[in-house]
Amino acid sequence: MNARRKLIKTGLCLGTATLAMGTSVTGVLAQASNTSWHRVRTPVLDIAFEQFGNPDGFPIILLHGFPYDIRSFDAVVPPLAASGFRVLVPYLRGFGATRFVDADRPRMAEQAALANDVVDFCNALDLPEVALAGFDWGNRAACIAAITEPQLVHCLASIGGYSVQDTTAGGGPAPAALEARLWYQWYFNTERGRRGLENNRHDIIRYLWNTWSPTWTYSESDYRKSAASFDNPDFVDVVIHSYRHRHANAPGEPQFLDLERMLASRPPVEVPTIVLRPADSGFGPPSADPDGDRRRFTRLVDRRIVPGAGHDLPVQRPDAVVDALFQLLP
Repeated sequence: MNARRKLIKTGLCLGTATLAMGTSVTGVLAQASNTSWHRVRTPVLDIAFEQFGNPDGFPIILLHGFPYDIRSFDAVVPPLAASGFRVLVPYLRGFGATRFVDADRPRMAEQAALANDVVDFCNALDLPEVALAGFDWGNRAACIAAITEPQLVHCLASIGGYSVQDTTAGGGPAPAALEARLWYQWYFNTERGRRGLENNRHDIIRYLWNTWSPTWTYSESDYRKSAASFDNPDFVDVVIHSYRHRHANAPGEPQFLDLERMLASRPPVEVPTIVLRPADSGFGPPSADPDGDRRRFTRLVDRRIVPGAGHDLPVQRPDAVVDALFQLLP
């Protein structure tokens, strides 16, 4: 463990020093580990992903959320890869170079579909057991994959905690402060919101980045590294469906109806888990009471409130993600 902690510090310091000299994050990753672009076909998607580290090492899958992409994990990858793990970072459906196999397939993205994409990704790569870490959509997909395929998910670093939703009822009104923070969801449930995302997506995304991580300043260079991911031709349809489906304003895929009904009961995650909650999220501070996480994660190893981190915690505190995975993995 001491050796691994040293690798964390070495990898993160390398990234900081190199970036200070103007080198891209991609350059840091190339120095820290073996890296290459890959694409794998599943029954639904051609999933684009980056792979780092030892191809024979234990696989760790890092899952981004909305409205982010795989660049959120750039500083998480090097110490994991340097420790001999196989690190895979896929683009979710609707993001980056990931594409639907069938041009005529409806572009849907309910939570069950996102989780199924993770399982399909593992099956396509013949991975019998993996570690998962994710935030936002990626965390939701990881939680559900751990619920439905516990033999597949060795452990989970859940960034943001339990996020499985009841999509069958649509939910009721929340306190005004929370409703205000969720403005984008109500916006996307209107045709005006669809047109807004189509025509002003980069303005909307930059605004969400800034408000969801209010103590962090993103540069134009930071945004440019991810911007092309949001020009995926399926991006708008996928995002709109996801936010309409979760509020019971759009139908889901028929094959996931039974699973969504099961998830409506919000079953617990029963794999070893460390929950990381960002202290400086624009959605508000996390509760200091751990009881909720203990109920939702029956094998909770630890629960950490991470200072200096907004909603996209891996960007601002990559060390917290790496440390959690090192603790969970042998």
